[in-house]
Amino acid sequence: MPDYRDITLVVEGGVARITIARPDRYNAFRAETCEELIDAFTAAGWDRAVGVIVLTGEGDKAFCTGGDQSSHAGGYGGRGSIGLPLEELHTVIRDVPKPVIARVDGFAIGGGNVLVTCCDLAIASDRAVFGQVGPKVGSVDPGFGTAFLARVVGEKKAREIWFLCRRYTAEQALAMGLVNAVVPHAALDAEVARWCDEILALSPTALALAKRAFNADSESIRGISALGMQAVGLFYETPEAKEGVAAFREKRRPRFRGPPGAGGGGDPGQDG
Repeated sequence: MPDYRDITLVVEGGVARITIARPDRYNAFRAETCEELIDAFTAAGWDRAVGVIVLTGEGDKAFCTGGDQSSHAGGYGGRGSIGLPLEELHTVIRDVPKPVIARVDGFAIGGGNVLVTCCDLAIASDRAVFGQVGPKVGSVDPGFGTAFLARVVGEKKAREIWFLCRRYTAEQALAMGLVNAVVPHAALDAEVARWCDEILALSPTALALAKRAFNADSESIRGISALGMQAVGLFYETPEAKEGVAAFREKRRPRFRGPPGAGGGGDPGQDG
């Protein structure tokens, strides 16, 4: 297996397990993390020995909390419209001809919530927490994180998630259709394994065709995402977006509608 720094990839018994291994950063991703995830999904997705892919985060505090704000100062320094190749990451999760299961424990916030949305299936611990924070820090995911989220949970709920930036429990996520199942924390791995076993017993070609058919109906969102991310790249150069980043780092409330640099009591979320 490749010598990754930010993730791990383990293939065993037909299951490829991809783990974001940055627990000290609540498994937030930087440019290198996204590059490694793209490589791992590509490798696992076209490995004939793999029948299902599981995406998760190291530790029990977070699945993923989105973009690492400590590496963001108007851009993340990597490829893509915003310095993170998020369009490519979301695309590869959809394009690999294998079901992708999000194994969610702890926080799935911001870009982590978007990853859950993009995965084909999601199984959550009863301790999981979901939500978006982009508008709190001067960011947004104007593609799969918004338009496709509306396909998953409905228009009104998707707008609530983005316009209010609330946190949602695993049971609330189940009720809105963001996840497929919620189990006690101690039973999470056994439940994921059970779903993997059921998938591995089915026709891989039939599953690939079914996934392609599901994706075809929402493929236009890929274009929306590309256009939207280009706009976000421009947005990150504005005083408003820079105020969001500064407020996050200074642990204070951002002042988006006034002069930057004042306020207090921010919310330690990650990027959108």
